[in-house]
Amino acid sequence: MTPDLTPIGSRAGETGDIVAAIDEIDGRSHLVVADIAQDDVWVAMPEAESASLEEWR
Repeated sequence: MTPDLTPIGSRAGETGDIVAAIDEIDGRSHLVVADIAQDDVWVAMPEAESASLEEWR
């Protein structure tokens, strides 16, 4: 079975509840972005490699 890689928002009739948080994974801080309305729909990256809030403004 191949994973469904269709981006959220391109599926008709579906909405997501997207949240972000800093969490510790393997002893290092990571930015985690997840759709809390679905199971196993998340991505994480080391916090040092993610953009800061000031960079997004």
